[in-house]
Amino acid sequence: MFRTFLFSLAIALCACSKVPANASTNAAQASSAGQSRSGAPGSGAPAAAPKPVPAQLPDVVARVNGEPVTKADFERALSTLEGRAGGPVPAEQRDQVFRRLLDQIVGYKLLTQETQTRKVDVPASEIDARVKEIQGQFPSEAAFKEMLTARKTTIELLRADVKQDLAVQKMIEAEIAPKIAVKPEQLADFYAKNPDQFKQPERVHASHILIGVPRDADAAAKTQAHAKADQILKDVKAGKDFATLAKQNSQDPGSAPNGGDLGFFQQGQMVGPFNDAAFKLAPGAVSDIVETEFGFHIIKVIEKQPARTVSLDEVKPQLEQFLLQRNRQEQTDGFVNGLRSKGKIEILI
Repeated sequence: MFRTFLFSLAIALCACSKVPANASTNAAQASSAGQSRSGAPGSGAPAAAPKPVPAQLPDVVARVNGEPVTKADFERALSTLEGRAGGPVPAEQRDQVFRRLLDQIVGYKLLTQETQTRKVDVPASEIDARVKEIQGQFPSEAAFKEMLTARKTTIELLRADVKQDLAVQKMIEAEIAPKIAVKPEQLADFYAKNPDQFKQPERVHASHILIGVPRDADAAAKTQAHAKADQILKDVKAGKDFATLAKQNSQDPGSAPNGGDLGFFQQGQMVGPFNDAAFKLAPGAVSDIVETEFGFHIIKVIEKQPARTVSLDEVKPQLEQFLLQRNRQEQTDGFVNGLRSKGKIEILI
């Protein structure tokens, strides 16, 4: 039961909020920063230690309105979680992770029971589309079948789980959709109360040409790479187009197709020597050869932006999306908590 749900659950339990290292826009950086911090506890008080989980689990670890959550259910969820995390749960986190995982399973069971009470219908066409989408994530039919075998399931059971998951999604969406719209005053209020989240440090927009040098390269290889970089620098100074030279010569696969363009970055986002050289250059200027652990770079600064505060108009689309997701999570939690308050939940470990 709930195999497809557990796949998503594993991602949720393993995820942590991070400010992206290379946000594509000012607004994205500001809203991401707001997201990573706004969920932090309001006080520094440590959380209470979770109740210890016994070393040997009983055959039934919980009951939800009389329906059992079995040891097998829990272990299957744990296996999925550990697979996504890339290893077993650390011993010192066992009680916390196990308790949280069981709480998630209980919440999902409450939701599936409610879909049955409400007789939520899922058309076969939607199930077919979702199963096809899952199959499309695998390189071949054989690989898909190997996954089913590894998870000790079948296509029929997968379809049943997909139907259950879609029913839960439909029910939650119908329940919370009218309540999650972001109002203009909510945007303005969050922006006004979190000024530090929208401060943007000085940024540089630069391009580069990289002549790569392997970490284990000998002196002769380094000399050859430096000579090639030196010739390209002479071509740049002679007036040849920097972007064209980058496309022809740069060994940075991420930026070379775009003429070496790296977009905007702020202090500390690039390796030390590259960072220092870029921030010292004036717009339009080209550096001498800069050596880093990746090889030899020629850097051209396109534009510089001083430190500033991102305006509400700039950040509005990303901030609205962040608040929408927060509203959605709050309303979903409230819905599940309402089911908890009406249900009979027995935790047996």
